Amino acid sequence: MHTAVLSSLRPPVPGKPHISDSTLPPARLRGGQAAPAGASAPAPGRHTIAIQHVEHILLGARRLDQDIDALLRRADISPALLASPSARVTQGQYAALIRTLRRVMRDELWGLLDRPVSPGVFAQVCRNLIHCATLEDAIRAGLRVYRLHIDAFAPRLHVSADGKTATVVLHPRAPASACRSFAESTFVFHAYALVNWLVAGQVPLTRVDLSAAPSQGGPETERVFKTAVHYGQPVSVLHFDAACLRLPVMQDAASLREFLRETPRNLLIRYRDNSCLAERIRQHLRSHLDDELPSLEQMAQLLRLTPQTLRRRLRDEGRGYQSIKDSLRRDVAIGMMERPGMTLQDVALRLGFSEPSTFHRAFKKWTGVAPGEYRMRGMRAEAVPAA
Repeated sequence: MHTAVLSSLRPPVPGKPHISDSTLPPARLRGGQAAPAGASAPAPGRHTIAIQHVEHILLGARRLDQDIDALLRRADISPALLASPSARVTQGQYAALIRTLRRVMRDELWGLLDRPVSPGVFAQVCRNLIHCATLEDAIRAGLRVYRLHIDAFAPRLHVSADGKTATVVLHPRAPASACRSFAESTFVFHAYALVNWLVAGQVPLTRVDLSAAPSQGGPETERVFKTAVHYGQPVSVLHFDAACLRLPVMQDAASLREFLRETPRNLLIRYRDNSCLAERIRQHLRSHLDDELPSLEQMAQLLRLTPQTLRRRLRDEGRGYQSIKDSLRRDVAIGMMERPGMTLQDVALRLGFSEPSTFHRAFKKWTGVAPGEYRMRGMRAEAVPAA
């Protein structure tokens, strides 16, 4: 097996700069102030999800004339957020919307295709795959099942003639449409998450082709796949090293029960690459939110890098230091505003803003609306009973 494939599935090499949550000092408030009531727990700092992804996941429901507002309220998402292009939702809200759509529409692809995929197909596929010996066996078995349940495209595994490259190709069988394109994107995303779970690691991709058009959430998609994503392609394809096909399946019945219990949330976050530099920086910043965040030069010193090297490595990952700080503060702010016991002043203080007005300006820049209005939209979602 190729050394590069094996090394990509191992933890970070000892001796390399690495930031671990367990070695970080506890967060503190400026001037030794006590944490606000209801805010003693550390800021979660989980990545939030762009509202464009919510719009996409509702395409099938709109096609079938479902009550969109009622579906959103069941997931504790305010319908008013759809009017804010920069709005975000939490991972919990997005996972709740997936569960709601699957339950209401009796379809694991949420009405995106003419023929529904009956609830339970994904779980049954997983039960079959844990008994496979290798990843290749598992991929072929899983795709064979899905070809029986999906008419719009036929997913198949191909290996190049020289045996070096493997591809999962979704051969189209139905006319192109926004719904079919998003169904394909969803299928390859879930397939990749499932592949990673099966081998208990992250299989490195060399390229991703999607038939869907690029959206505002495009950079997030690239960070999930950790490779270049090419949109508007005639066929949706995952490309990876064929050596990965010989990896053993590592899961069993016990781990499957836990995996299915946490689905779909674990498909969103389970194999986010925490070894990349941007994620390690984010983890460190998370513990210092209520203090002055380190400058790029200070962070470079902590990582034992020069500022130029830090900038270059982040640029290679498609990130910038300021964007990491802004996205973390935005995500934590959105999570905190779901806590009814926290005032907006409390949130501003926990995020290290000396003045609430500064926080208000920053939040409006991040999401397109002021924090008070954002919170009121969420409260309106809770106040209206779900249909």
